Amino acid sequence: MPQLDTSTWFTTISSMILALFVIFHLKVSKLNYSLNPTSKPLGEHERTNPWESKWTKIYSPLLLPLQS
Repeated sequence: MPQLDTSTWFTTISSMILALFVIFHLKVSKLNYSLNPTSKPLGEHERTNPWESKWTKIYSPLLLPLQS
């Protein structure tokens, strides 16, 4: 049974890591970052939810009186 030749693994893995490093840096270098970031003004508008217009109450089963 032939043995697995591992003599080229170091070269293959090293070149793969170097290639990934170069590709990553090329992608990052193309990004545009703003020099002075500003926050967007939040508009004040009212949202009406269906539960705001009516009175609701949640009863916990432990707070109800015992029924015998």
